[in-house]
Amino acid sequence: MGDAAGIGPEIIVKLFAAGLPEPALVYGDAGVLASTIQQLGLTASLTLEIVSEPRKASHHPGVISVLNRWQALPQDIKPGQPSPLAGRGAYEYLCHAIDDAMAGQLRAIVTAPLNKKTMQAGGVDFPGHTEILAERTHTEQYAMMLANHELRVILVTIHVPLSEVSRLVTPEAELNTIRLAWQACRLAGIDKPRVAVAGLNPHAGEEGRFGREDIDIIAPAIEKARAEGIDASGPWPGDTVFMRARQGEFDIVVAQYHDQGLIPVKYMGLDQGVNVTVGLPFVRTSVDHGTAFDIAGRGIADPASLRAAYDLALAMAHPG
Repeated sequence: MGDAAGIGPEIIVKLFAAGLPEPALVYGDAGVLASTIQQLGLTASLTLEIVSEPRKASHHPGVISVLNRWQALPQDIKPGQPSPLAGRGAYEYLCHAIDDAMAGQLRAIVTAPLNKKTMQAGGVDFPGHTEILAERTHTEQYAMMLANHELRVILVTIHVPLSEVSRLVTPEAELNTIRLAWQACRLAGIDKPRVAVAGLNPHAGEEGRFGREDIDIIAPAIEKARAEGIDASGPWPGDTVFMRARQGEFDIVVAQYHDQGLIPVKYMGLDQGVNVTVGLPFVRTSVDHGTAFDIAGRGIADPASLRAAYDLALAMAHPG
């Protein structure tokens, strides 16, 4: 459910109200969801059902099955008002879903947004969903991918200061991300993925004039990937490679750092963007936006990104 004070509950309720082709359940707070159903005027068409394990989730239209192994949230938590308890709840719901996915009880996890500050105020110090997923599943090789209908981007480094990126762009990290990019495309049903790798420096270093990382680190990793049979190319200048991918020349772009890769995707709109954690033992997708405390509780949140994340999770869980 993500942070209960954000737009997560609202977009989840709207998702269920629109109807889903496959069974789903919510790891979250039943009281918050019940209030959201009432606030949206959907009490005549939606009901809640509390379950203790995934296999007991309802398959009936108009029923939202809710699983919560943590404490119930207090009634004074209000939409748009940050709360440490709501932040801690977002962490607890995710952990319980991860455990059930690891036990083979879930086909995929789709996450609504959490808020790093409220989660940390609740006693959990993680940068975001991705790092929690990796630690709890004991996954060492993972990456964040963002995708929409026109572009797929995967990151070598994620939530780190820009000053640390050059140190973290190692031959091993580069090669592993290229492999994960290929794997992500295969899961998406692409038989022969074409992987483009963006350079770290302007003009991909311009033959060493603007830095040696592209020559000494990135290019050798690309050659190793090609020796493994991966159709990888680059390093390409970051100011043009995303346009080329959008025009169909590549299936996915390996970006070296957070903003290099995410700005092109998010500039195209958040409504259809999906965040995917690649390398986990199960499928995980997420919305491509935050908790939006400024509009929470107003009934105007758009569930399009959540629906796109659900649809992609379904496709990746059963490719083809």
